[in-house]
Amino acid sequence: MTMIKYCSKALMVCMTMLMTVSPMNAQKNFTLEDLNFGGTNYRNMVPENRWTAWWGDQLVRLDVDACYLVDKANGKENRLFDVSQINQWIAPTKDIKVRTLYNAEFPFANKSVVLISQGNKTYMVDFKKHALVSSFELKDGENLLETNAQQTAYAFLKDNNLFVCNHKQQTVQLSTDGSREVVYGQTVHRDEFGISKGTFWSPDGNKLAFYRMDQSMVTDYPQVDIPEIGFDPEEKRSCIATLAPDKYPMAGETSHQVTVGVYDLTTGKTIYLKAGDPTDRYFTNVAWSPDSKTVYMFELNRKQNDCRLVAYSAETGNKTAELYRETDEKYVEPLHPIVFLPWDDNSFIMQSRQDGYNHLYLCSLGKHGSRMAGNTESLEVSQLTAGKWEVQEMIGFNAKQKTIIIASNEKSPIQQNIYAVSVKTGKRTLLGNGEGWHNAKLSGSGNYILDNYSTPTVPRRIEIVQTTKPKAVSYFQAKDPWTGYSIPQFSCGTIKAADGVTDLYYRMVKPADFDPNKKYPTVVYVYGGPHAHNVDARWHYSSRGWESYMAGKGYITFILDNRGSEHRGKDFEQATFHQLGQEEMKDQMKGVEFLKTLSYVDADRIGVHGWSFGGFMTISLMTNYPDVFKVGVAGGPVIDWHWYEVMYGERYMGTPQSNPEGYKKTSLLYQAKNLKGKLQIIQGLNDVTVVPQHCLTFLKACIAAGTQPDFFVYPGEPHNMRGHQSVHLHERITQYFEDYLK
Repeated sequence: MTMIKYCSKALMVCMTMLMTVSPMNAQKNFTLEDLNFGGTNYRNMVPENRWTAWWGDQLVRLDVDACYLVDKANGKENRLFDVSQINQWIAPTKDIKVRTLYNAEFPFANKSVVLISQGNKTYMVDFKKHALVSSFELKDGENLLETNAQQTAYAFLKDNNLFVCNHKQQTVQLSTDGSREVVYGQTVHRDEFGISKGTFWSPDGNKLAFYRMDQSMVTDYPQVDIPEIGFDPEEKRSCIATLAPDKYPMAGETSHQVTVGVYDLTTGKTIYLKAGDPTDRYFTNVAWSPDSKTVYMFELNRKQNDCRLVAYSAETGNKTAELYRETDEKYVEPLHPIVFLPWDDNSFIMQSRQDGYNHLYLCSLGKHGSRMAGNTESLEVSQLTAGKWEVQEMIGFNAKQKTIIIASNEKSPIQQNIYAVSVKTGKRTLLGNGEGWHNAKLSGSGNYILDNYSTPTVPRRIEIVQTTKPKAVSYFQAKDPWTGYSIPQFSCGTIKAADGVTDLYYRMVKPADFDPNKKYPTVVYVYGGPHAHNVDARWHYSSRGWESYMAGKGYITFILDNRGSEHRGKDFEQATFHQLGQEEMKDQMKGVEFLKTLSYVDADRIGVHGWSFGGFMTISLMTNYPDVFKVGVAGGPVIDWHWYEVMYGERYMGTPQSNPEGYKKTSLLYQAKNLKGKLQIIQGLNDVTVVPQHCLTFLKACIAAGTQPDFFVYPGEPHNMRGHQSVHLHERITQYFEDYLK
């Protein structure tokens, strides 16, 4: 079945469901309190879920007041323990130590131990022996970074310095020069290259690798904090804004310098990997050898076109081998650390897009390969998965079967399905039903997955699936939380990109009472940048709540994933290289051409809206095609890539020095004079992702050119509005289209 037929079939089911609703039953209209994540009723409008954890191969459901053991044969539950019992076992007093079990973990497959964190305290409780095993408490000003796998030691920050508390409850200070300029144990390189943390415990739990980032040489961006105040005039008068500078390395400017340290709990010594001068280099995807003697990481030059996998001794810091090198005319982007096979300490899995798509590679070290300094021939590499599709996640292993459990979009670019991959043959076995979008949690042995999925017409289903054979046990099915509401019509399909060859997927949301004989104002919602997509085969094709809200107000919304977005291969993404926004606009205009062929789309009332990269795209479209788009709302927009951060900006644009034409061509400052339609720009005042300099400079350019955008700012807010302010934001966005497009 092709994806178009799949989309059409799902649409027919949706429409049939709508038509079976009795016209005598009044349907409720959505509000933003229902559909926006900051809304008061939002939780009731999201498909119900089950929070779970694996205890080895035993599945446990987590709830506020109890944990339940799930029978994998039939999905039935039996209570394991409750929160009142946990509190009694921690201390036989009336003091409440733990209030919820939602975050309970079961770290040992062969022990009846539950790990529970509550505030700054962490408890390990044996729920069969009814006894407290151990606990620790962070003091004021201490921030937990990571515990080791054995749960006997943990790393934490205090006053910007890195500390370790060992199994004897002894605290060791690893750094003394920590500050806002010298950062320890936290993410580096502005969270690019798949970096999500800054500490890495060895498998034996006796060593801690950690990042040290010196950003003293990076220019401060002058952020300003406006204090929270009430409405008393005297209180307002006494409050003064304060400087809150942020280290922000902009494209072409001096960047920070990162090194990697290793602390040995047994010797009490700290060494640093001897990787050479860290200037204009990126160190990422830190990994350990199974014997805890070697540290591996990918090293990337500033141009991001030369990537090397390098091994270092964890005892001396000496470089022991350069195992792999990958170069590209445009860029290489390592996003995943290597992972050793549980049954073979000499082999690991590496992810790479060297053949054009993200795939798995089986890598085997030669004899003493990890110790052969400078030897790049000591690694045997064979491709394990292949095809014009991508591995989207490597979930884990089934050691007994010698398989890898992955998520991929092999069946369709807008689906995610789970497979078991044989390490010996590369053969893939589909786990689950092969429809929709699946997320999996793997049991301790890898014999089972908890398969949590949705399809365009199914809000959520959860099944327990054996990885040794595609057998599924139904565990939970969510009811449709939108029952009783006036539900829009959702559809998806494909059009050709501007290259005339590539299929692009779109989503369309129409009013519930859609009449093909009417003309509708239409809003193009756009993101369009790397590392994201909008359209997939989840419930309602992953439609955002705001689109349904707009449908209720009589609008059509249209969303197209252009070239440059994720999960479609290297060529698809790199089509935008050195000219961000240009090819993306061409694809979006193909979407507009398609809209204009539809009799029910009012070509004189087309708007556009997007945030971040989507804000950049919104203003790009408004100013490059001023006669097409009547109204636009751009949130947190990039205006000129000069002012975006080094790692992301230079990957796609190069430096301003090496690509001056590209920077000028993509800058919206030169387009300010072309603005014709109504444009509202919205900015979080304390945005450290797309700093306010972008939109403020664009306003200056518009003033000079005599064009008239509108502007609204959220004081104290970062790149995205938090909490109930998001409802306010979407009210404002909606009203702008109501005022000028409808």
